[in-house]
Amino acid sequence: MTTRRHIRIEPLPPMAGPADAPADPARRALLQWLGAAAALAAGGCSGPPAEPVLPYVRMPEGMVPGEPVFYAATLLRDGYAQGVLVETHTGLPAKVEGNPSHPATLGAADAVAQAAILQLWDPDRSTHVAHGAAIAARQDFRQALRARLDGVGDGAGLRLLTGTVTSPTLLRQIGELRRRYPAMRWHRHDPARDAAAEEGAQRAFGRPARAVYRLDRARVVAVFGADPFAEGPAAARQARDFAQARQASQRARLYVAETTPGLAGAKADGRLARMPAEIDALLLRLARRLGAAPGTPDPDHPDARWIDALAAQLAAQRGHGAVIAGPALTPASHELAWRIDAALGNLGRTVEAMPVFGDEAGADADTGAGPDANAGPEELPALVADMRAGRVDTLVMVDTNPAYDAPGELAFADALSRVPFSVHLGLYRDETGRAAAWHLPRAHDFEDWGDARAWDGTACIAQPVIAPLYGGWSPHTLLGLLIRDEDASAWDHVRATWRQQWGDGFDDRWTAALRAGYIADSRPAPLPGPAAAPPSETGAAFHAPDRQGAPEADAAQAATAGARHEPASALALTAVFVPDPSSGTGSRANNAWLQELPRPFTQITWDNAALLGPRTARAAGVSSGDVVRISSAGGGAVEAPVFVLRRHAEGALTLPLGHGRRHAGRVGDGVGFDAYPLQRIGPSGAPLPTAAVTIAPTGRRHAFARSQTETATHGRDIVRTRTPEQAAGERPPPQPPPSLYPPVAYPGYAWGMTIDLDACIGCNACSVACQAENNIPVVGPEEVARGRIMHWIRIDHYDDGPGAAPAFQPVACMHCENAPCELVCPVGATMHDPEGLNVQVYNRCVGTRFCSNNCPYKVRRFNFRQYSDRTDPHAAAARNPDVTVRQRGVMEKCTYCLQRISRARIEAEKQGRRIADGEVVTACEAACPTRAIVFGNLNDAASRVARTRRQARAYELLAELDTRPRTSYLARIGDPDAALEGSDD
Repeated sequence: MTTRRHIRIEPLPPMAGPADAPADPARRALLQWLGAAAALAAGGCSGPPAEPVLPYVRMPEGMVPGEPVFYAATLLRDGYAQGVLVETHTGLPAKVEGNPSHPATLGAADAVAQAAILQLWDPDRSTHVAHGAAIAARQDFRQALRARLDGVGDGAGLRLLTGTVTSPTLLRQIGELRRRYPAMRWHRHDPARDAAAEEGAQRAFGRPARAVYRLDRARVVAVFGADPFAEGPAAARQARDFAQARQASQRARLYVAETTPGLAGAKADGRLARMPAEIDALLLRLARRLGAAPGTPDPDHPDARWIDALAAQLAAQRGHGAVIAGPALTPASHELAWRIDAALGNLGRTVEAMPVFGDEAGADADTGAGPDANAGPEELPALVADMRAGRVDTLVMVDTNPAYDAPGELAFADALSRVPFSVHLGLYRDETGRAAAWHLPRAHDFEDWGDARAWDGTACIAQPVIAPLYGGWSPHTLLGLLIRDEDASAWDHVRATWRQQWGDGFDDRWTAALRAGYIADSRPAPLPGPAAAPPSETGAAFHAPDRQGAPEADAAQAATAGARHEPASALALTAVFVPDPSSGTGSRANNAWLQELPRPFTQITWDNAALLGPRTARAAGVSSGDVVRISSAGGGAVEAPVFVLRRHAEGALTLPLGHGRRHAGRVGDGVGFDAYPLQRIGPSGAPLPTAAVTIAPTGRRHAFARSQTETATHGRDIVRTRTPEQAAGERPPPQPPPSLYPPVAYPGYAWGMTIDLDACIGCNACSVACQAENNIPVVGPEEVARGRIMHWIRIDHYDDGPGAAPAFQPVACMHCENAPCELVCPVGATMHDPEGLNVQVYNRCVGTRFCSNNCPYKVRRFNFRQYSDRTDPHAAAARNPDVTVRQRGVMEKCTYCLQRISRARIEAEKQGRRIADGEVVTACEAACPTRAIVFGNLNDAASRVARTRRQARAYELLAELDTRPRTSYLARIGDPDAALEGSDD
């Protein structure tokens, strides 16, 4: 089978001790190998999908040996579609790229999308149907379900639990299920939901709505308690749009008030670090200042100058501003954000109110699901109450894990044990899968058919790029069984939905949608402005259980009265729950690429930490690494290590979710602490984003595995900043210092790269893209702690404290023309090629590490151990066959994606031409959401990279060493006129 061409199973290591001993580790390893080999054989022989799939719009039909084929595919993020391209080699998916024609992403692919390929090949994924602790046959489950449905009558005891659903087909099926069983109830649980935003939009418009931000049209962006560049499925597009607005002639300005330092805050022209209730008060003052809310602004408010200056800028840029509210704010604050944008004429321009086509509004109206599907789902607490009361006899859970990520006060697993017949469909046999009576393996997004709407409303059809490796079930297949449509596949269900929509033009539109990755002209029209009713009073409606008698309530009152809040007690704090930048809410915990990805600001890997501001930490008597006991007013308690983070709001405690998993897999089990036991349920039934907690030191210490421990520049001119006046024009040609070595000419191509630090947001997308492209292994927390992380491109974080803005700087091999590493290599393993690339000859390297010691940029990586997995056959399937897999004892580093240069060269030579500018796109450049990275031929004066190096902002890192790096940087732009008085930074 061609799909097994690149798979190789290594011989077993020698067995020690009696092979038949039950506890013998070698015997267990043998059984694991046999199981993995059998699973891989089953997956490999499954080959391409049985249904017809189509390559990307500009790809040729068929397969050319040695040439990759790209397919337009769809990834789900928090229920919303993200358009991507999947690169396949002889039928095996190997790399994820952004889809440049997809309107919701425009080719951006963040770190999570890049890491989806590793999740596809994860050997810890669920591989079989389970009935309790026993393996069962698929037919056994079908028969059991059929027998159960025969007795449910009108469905009074039947419940369906899902996450966020935007799939038109799944919504149509839910509507059919409700018509078939009128008394059944549908519930929703999604720990990533912004319930406050939903309620705020409902208040403003009188119907469900979502905000779609067009930041490319903005000139002033005000963010309150949010991080639009890192949170949610629209983050990559929003980062790209703002970077475009930032580079426009009228440079866009960004102002942020936040609790936890975020990527947007690091790029802000003015920033405040405040608790959530204080940010609520700031937004109320802004609304009153702009006439969007009744009342008079308090003249004695401590941040009055900051907010008044912001109001003046927003008013001066009517129709070109945007006000964004975050998940930790109240619904009243979200309503105020809508009304401010409406009052300033921003709606329909920089901010669009998109009608909700998803679970909040019931079934998607344009699929013809019928009136029975119009009611939205109920919240999780109602389901738990019914389970405890014995009113639920059949529960079907689709791709959700409430036994882990539901608030601790619900005790979902205990309630689930009282349900006679429960079914869990999931990618992993996780905490909920093990607690349910039946567990079904779900097909990965790249393995089966589906559809969903992107964040901007564009409908996307998801086509598989490989047949299910483990025979996974699609949600459409499971819902088909519930509605007694047992013979239809997911392909049949999805086609039925869109055939109903398109009628006679179905075949042509279906083909076009598969090739493009989305359905053209499927985005609905935005809603008009909000209702004329005055906004409801701000206050503690959403946070009432937590704010009464807690620091959050005191903060709200103090901010409203015009006084800065200081904690009454050093131990009483307000906890803010946020998804982990890598693990999210827990569904990505078993992804090793993401676990080893340094978190922005803290640079922590393989862990999470309770984040505190410096003054709060001193008041509590703790420092980074101290383990504290965190207790909530609701009775939950966890122990967690503290990390003291500069620029964090004082009086608050940030708790990243998504860790402390018990049944995530071999990678994610036991990593970090679980913060969900501290979370509580609000009046609406949704989880609260904040909680009143107390902390107490335990006397124990915890060691973090951090990729960077020093963030000060110590006066070195590493990350440079220029004013707009200094950034104008071109710089004079650099004059290299005298050298004993004669210059080397590169008459053909001279490859180089430029990184714009003003556009870089530190999102780490380039690091994971490089890892996926170049088969870079993970090393684990112990090796990271020893400084042995293997990323070829790292994102350095610098923060010199007050008066200096935080900065991110991607650093990879500089490909120095006067390379210090070449002078000291005793075997000539590192050398220059005819086009000026500093290449590494792996079969020459003997591991002296002289080159690493002589590199001033510290960008060379040494394989101290056999980091590349040679025991798991799945690892071979996930690797890029165009790139060598390195072994222990050799040095490796960035190659400027030499394999992509070679591919472009071969194609150009076949056509008798030179490589065109932009034809070679490195993996990091392709993934960058903000287009901060440019690569090309320096010998072409008209190329993008050559033009950037002539800019006045261009500089080379450590140029005084005369290394003559091929990678240069563009300095950040700091505009003194954009700063707001009273900013914390």
